[in-house]
Parts: sequence; structure tokens; C-alpha cells
Amino acid sequence: MENYPWSSIKSNSSAPYINNILLPLAAHCEQYYNPSNYTCSLLSYLWLEAGTAFGISTDDPHCDDPPSVNHQSTTNHLVTLLNQAGISWKTYQEGGLPDRMLLNDSGNYAVRHNPFVYFDDVTATNNQFYPYGVAHVRPYSELAGDLASNTVARYNFITPDLCHDMHDSCAPANDPVRQGDSWLASEIPKLMSSAAYSNNGAIFITWDDPDVPIVEPIGMLVLSPLVRSPGYVSTNRYTHSSTLKTMQELFRVSPFLGAAANENNLSELFVSGNTNGPGFARITGLNLQPGSLWMTVTGLFGGAPLVLEQSSNLAGWTPVSTNFLIGGTPPSATITNSRTDPGPQLFFRFRQTLH
Repeated sequence: MENYPWSSIKSNSSAPYINNILLPLAAHCEQYYNPSNYTCSLLSYLWLEAGTAFGISTDDPHCDDPPSVNHQSTTNHLVTLLNQAGISWKTYQEGGLPDRMLLNDSGNYAVRHNPFVYFDDVTATNNQFYPYGVAHVRPYSELAGDLASNTVARYNFITPDLCHDMHDSCAPANDPVRQGDSWLASEIPKLMSSAAYSNNGAIFITWDDPDVPIVEPIGMLVLSPLVRSPGYVSTNRYTHSSTLKTMQELFRVSPFLGAAANENNLSELFVSGNTNGPGFARITGLNLQPGSLWMTVTGLFGGAPLVLEQSSNLAGWTPVSTNFLIGGTPPSATITNSRTDPGPQLFFRFRQTLH
């Protein structure tokens, strides 16, 4: 979405879907910022993809110019790391065309809101018909069919057009916030009813910048079966670098890009562990006080052995327990392990072999 601080969205009567439907379902951030208070859209979009604005300044009169002016030769950006790792990706651009990448504004499509076409390895340096780019930069109208056939990529970046992203005032509403809220009300339920979402998918909704001359938070809402709790509110500081780092950690691609290396991820917004279901477990109790570590895990285990694994970072998983047989109704187990300190960050993973 575009050009509003969170203070102009939260409790705004023009955004009933966000405030009355999404916020009670989502985890959201109250202190989420775009980097360096950029008010030039392209810079924030590039940052979400590469963790940097490549030296382009908000004060530069050409900061929002098309790829012919601002294209980048680097391969150090997220979708290239995903592609190299064999992880599928697409961007769905409202107003895009099926046979080519749009490298200039067209109607309500704004090229500055499509960061992917600014990278030479996606466009073969501004070739709108380059097959790799065309295969991945798709019109938004195709998303419904991909959802229905469950052929969506693992990473999908969705950009509404200028009438639907809160950027422009368009008839008949002539209210940018209401237009964007109505578009979300129409489109988010389609995502949430898909197999991709119900299979532990996640939807991140954010804005590019606050479009004000002072530093103000922008919105970040996360919808997922794995959200920490419906209506969860984070007051910790995050930025677009946090989102980029989260994507890199979710898909395990490295090295961290640009400023993502120095930011916290958004793991606070999600449950610890995996979701309930065959072969999975969810932590329902957790205490990380010095001197003790305990948790209760529940799930549909079917009596198979459950292995608990632990790590203090994402560099690698270190086993800390032997197998536990799960029993009871519902199946559950309590696992205890001594610690002398809580550790700055602790991740858990469960592994189970079902026969």
C-alpha cells in the first residue's frame, strides 16, 4: 500500500476492513518504519528487495524514474537468491500485461512500485520481453487462477494499482484510504481461502512510506495460521530491513542483503515451533527464565517418536534431547532442560517420523 502513516490508517473510518476485520485477526506492528524516512516510493520498494536504495536519494529529482534511468546491475537481491536456491517466486502487478514487462508507467500501473524490473538480471537490462522476467513478472489478473490451481510460487509480491494502493484519489469513492481498504476487503479473503494460505502461508501487508516530512511509523500487518495470536500488537521497532531479513530466514537464503544484516526479524509476530497437524507440534507453554527451560507441546502425533531440536541462531540446529513418545488425550508431552541463561534469541524445531 502507499503513502500513509499508520496513524492515518488506524481507527480511520475510511478503513473499516483493516480496523474491524484484519486487526482482530492479524498480528501487527505499531513501530514499523521505512528506512531513513524515504518519501520517494522506488527507494522503499528497492529496499524491500535488496536492503538498500543504491545511493539514490529522496532529494534526487530522478529518484522515482523508470528502469531506463535507475536500473541496477547487481545480482544481490532477494528473488535472485531465491531463484539460485530453487525457490519459486512471482510478482503480481495490477495493470501488468501477460506478454511483456512494463518498464514505464501505463494507466494506473506505476513502474516505480515494481522493484523487480529495476534489476538487470530480471530484464536482461531493460528488455521488456526477456523470457525469465516475463515468466516471473505477471499481471495481477492471473493470481486468482494460480490460487485456484494451487500453483502460486512460494514467494509472491503483490502490488495494487494507483487507485487501489491508496496512492491516487479515484472515482467513485474519491477517498484513497477507502479505495485501498475496499480493495483489501475484496482481495484478502481470496488469499485466505486458498490452499496456499491454509498450508501455513503468511500474508504481509505494509505501506511504502508515510509521505510526511517527519519520521512516523507505517503499517505492518501479518495474517497467517501461524500468527502468534489474533490481535497481537508489537511495540518493538522494525523496518523494511526486518521484512527482508524475515524472508531470507524463512527461505534460508544468504548472505543477508544490505541493511537486513543489522535488523531484527519479525519472528515476534509468529508462534514458536510448528503448527498442529500430522508430524507437527505447537508450543503451548514457554519459559526462558535463567536456570530453566520448559515447554508443553501438543499435536496429532499418532504415538510416533518426537524429537526436539534447539538452536540459538539460524546457523544450524543442535539436538538437545532424545526421542519422546507422545500419549494422552490430547497427545502431549512436557520437556524440561536446564539452562544457566535465557539467551538473546532461541528457536525451536520438532521432527517426527510417521509410519
